[in-house]
Amino acid sequence: MTLVSLSFEVHQPIRLKKNFFWDGYMNRQVVPDLWKYYFDDPENQRIFERVSDKCYLPANRAILEGIKKLQGSNRSFKVSYSFSGVFLEECQRYRPDVLDSFVDLVQTGMVEVLDQTYYHSLASLYDDSQEYIEQIKMHRELIWDIFALRPTTFENTELIYSDKIAQIADRMGYKAIFTEGVVADPNYVYRPPNTKIALLLRNYQLTDDIGFRFSSHNWEEYPLTADKYASWLARTPGKCINIFCDYETFGEHQWIDTGIFDFIRSLPNQVLRYENLQFATPCEVAGTIPPERELSIESFVSWADLERNTSCWLGNALQHACFIQQKRLQAPARESRDPDLLAIWRTLGLSDHLYYIFTHGGGPAEVHNYFSPYGSPYDAAVTYFAVLSDFHCRLKEKTHLADSPFRFATGIDQFTGDSAWTLMGLEAILDKIPLPSLEYHNANGDYALWAEKSLGDSALAEKLAGLQKLKGERLRKGLLRAVADSLATEVI
Repeated sequence: MTLVSLSFEVHQPIRLKKNFFWDGYMNRQVVPDLWKYYFDDPENQRIFERVSDKCYLPANRAILEGIKKLQGSNRSFKVSYSFSGVFLEECQRYRPDVLDSFVDLVQTGMVEVLDQTYYHSLASLYDDSQEYIEQIKMHRELIWDIFALRPTTFENTELIYSDKIAQIADRMGYKAIFTEGVVADPNYVYRPPNTKIALLLRNYQLTDDIGFRFSSHNWEEYPLTADKYASWLARTPGKCINIFCDYETFGEHQWIDTGIFDFIRSLPNQVLRYENLQFATPCEVAGTIPPERELSIESFVSWADLERNTSCWLGNALQHACFIQQKRLQAPARESRDPDLLAIWRTLGLSDHLYYIFTHGGGPAEVHNYFSPYGSPYDAAVTYFAVLSDFHCRLKEKTHLADSPFRFATGIDQFTGDSAWTLMGLEAILDKIPLPSLEYHNANGDYALWAEKSLGDSALAEKLAGLQKLKGERLRKGLLRAVADSLATEVI
């Protein structure tokens, strides 16, 4: 018996105001709402509502129809969804009826919901995995709040994967993880090294037959019908077939007049005509089929473009510059103690912003341009970097951002692991850091030196230098008072 899993990624980007730089928005003094200042909410709503009517609602009806027709039989129709957190937010904001239709699907018991990063981000590429893990936990809680489910299968953004990512997912308790099927025969289950998690591979050829080639009149297999496709599945060797595509394939990328909805409605019955085929969710595939062998993947792979790596987001200098700038703002956004600023920083980390800055040519460029709201990748880069620079200035004002971090230690090369990039961050750490570290830095004059050389705050440096004779809790209180006084004079 070959298990067929049919999975869909469901995501919509949060687009920036594409003329943010050219219309002179940068560094304005009067900005009542940073969300409306940076993000094009009317355009995001317009596109979300269009895709809801063309794709989400009709596709959900077709899937629900297929599930109900076969519900109760010993060979049911099952699917899985991987929703980004921002997509579910947009559902709640713009189209609650779309969210209700997904809830109805999940309540049939024939749908598995996967976890991913809340912000559909590239946080898995950061050196420090803290932010990545936090976004996964945020997504996990959102899925519980909406669907009352605890997912056991994980899909990183655009199937970005490496051994390190698998090990993080394993430690977080997931039973299965997806990646692209270029790394091995996709029709088997594998085991990443040093884990107990099951590695599932997307069959990209059979997936792309639906996602990219379905309506191509130049394709030798055109037209693709459900019975033809089912016959291909039946002849495919192996133990499982994992079909995984963008949900927007249905009605948005492949329009209704291509016959895509007729295809998905007919597919369940056509597949189950073959005794050797059975639909299964990814967690069922992972739980039923033993791993074929251990499979190690040290370099990043993904499902993006022909290269199947991270070059679609980080393939040129413009993309790297924007990626580094966004990543650099992590500490001040966190240390701001402002949930709204942190959420804005995370929204600026959506992978889509870098996707639009792709400058290579050929077929991949056509795909990138199709999705991009900009006239060119250079317009996308100008806009994104302008927004990041503006946000940087506002974070600097809010947090008193330093040129370099203050790293706490108890002796030479004896670092505690605590560091502060901002005066607000320093204040938070001073309140909890053990006294030996406080006294070590005070005796060396490190606080005053940092304030003078990295913060550029001579007044604060003078106050901190005057505390060098203090010790114990008196020192802590003195440091906190000096920092609080300095923050109180900042223009927020």
